[in-house]
Amino acid sequence: MQASFLEEAKHEHITVGGKRLQTYCWQGEKETVLLIHGWESNSFRWRNLIGLLKKKGYQILAFDAPAHGNSSGSILNVPLYAECTQHVVERYKPQFIIGHSVGGMTGVYHQYLHPKTSIRKIVTIGSPSDLYDIMLQYQKILGFSNRVLMSLDVYFKTHFGFGIHDFSTADYAKDITIPGLLIHDELDAVAPFMASEKVHANWKNSRLIKTTGLGHSMHQQEVNEQIIHFLKS
Repeated sequence: MQASFLEEAKHEHITVGGKRLQTYCWQGEKETVLLIHGWESNSFRWRNLIGLLKKKGYQILAFDAPAHGNSSGSILNVPLYAECTQHVVERYKPQFIIGHSVGGMTGVYHQYLHPKTSIRKIVTIGSPSDLYDIMLQYQKILGFSNRVLMSLDVYFKTHFGFGIHDFSTADYAKDITIPGLLIHDELDAVAPFMASEKVHANWKNSRLIKTTGLGHSMHQQEVNEQIIHFLKS
């Protein structure tokens, strides 16, 4: 099912920093929506929302992150993801970004870095705010030591100019002026609900929707309908 679903929408490849990104496109006559998935996922995670967006006539664009799905690469981090997002935005000029988990975090960071693009609205779903929280989650999943975590901190400082304790989309949101919708479950066991509370508090033109018991993935129809309503408003 996953292969056939994505195969019919396979679009061109984009090369970013030597990494080959697989893009997907579902045609529509309305505005273009860019979908950004989270860690350990791919563009198929959007299947339910894609179905609803297609019914409403939107043009839909997605891409597999580096080291995920049908894209090449061996690592993924938010600065790299934001760089890839900017290449896609420059090429296809989408009006809306919808990001899940780390994808939502990337959408906010991308808007902070590139405030003057085609993007008019951003939606984040179950997204963390602080890079340190993500790294602790990775450490829990992958089981690496505190020594490795410290090495990653040095890597970020060397390559991006900030440590893992310094990166927070709640801080970056202070400079964002376009409308945002944040959807987060208060019982999310992967990304804490307070992350979206912090971002919302600093994002003047944002709305926060709190759900209960929908989990982290949030594929539910009620979530998708809230997103459509926001895009149309």
